[in-house]
Amino acid sequence: MTLENKLEALLFWKGEPIALKKAQAALGCSKEELDAAISALEAALSLRGLRLMRNGDELELRTAPEAAALIEKLTKDELVRDLGKAGLETLSIILYKGPVKRAEIDYIRGVNSSFIIRNLLIRGLIERITEKESDGKAQAGRGYSYKPTIDLLAHLGVAKIDDLPEYAKVKAELEAFASEEDRIEEEKHGS
Repeated sequence: MTLENKLEALLFWKGEPIALKKAQAALGCSKEELDAAISALEAALSLRGLRLMRNGDELELRTAPEAAALIEKLTKDELVRDLGKAGLETLSIILYKGPVKRAEIDYIRGVNSSFIIRNLLIRGLIERITEKESDGKAQAGRGYSYKPTIDLLAHLGVAKIDDLPEYAKVKAELEAFASEEDRIEEEKHGS
């Protein structure tokens, strides 16, 4: 498999922007090799329905601007439907565990949640935030976390997240579950 194909697979799997340095590390290549793969992938995608988007030091696979009308129609159709079980499950995780990374949501649910998260973002129920250092400056390549929006809390009739039903109890149970899972993983890899 070529580096270009591996890059395409990585971006498709990631489903969100990835820092160039992270992509380089994941693919085990030099900056020059990654730049060449990016150029080749951009050329390969130029006549297709996807584009390689670059924003600063991040890359993302997105739909082509020419597909905007189709995507807008599909998005509107999607928004008139109910959230469904998967959407409610994901929303609950974000409400009670947030801010939370997509990888954690996927782990808790046991399936990829990219589509559901995108749907919740489009609906304005959650927001994506950049991981921060303790001094408040964004760290490049650290990824994103998701948290509920003020609009969602208002829709649920709560002034703050702590007012959710049994918030402290559920949050403690989720943290206990995560701690137990971490302990089991450590034992597996430590033995």
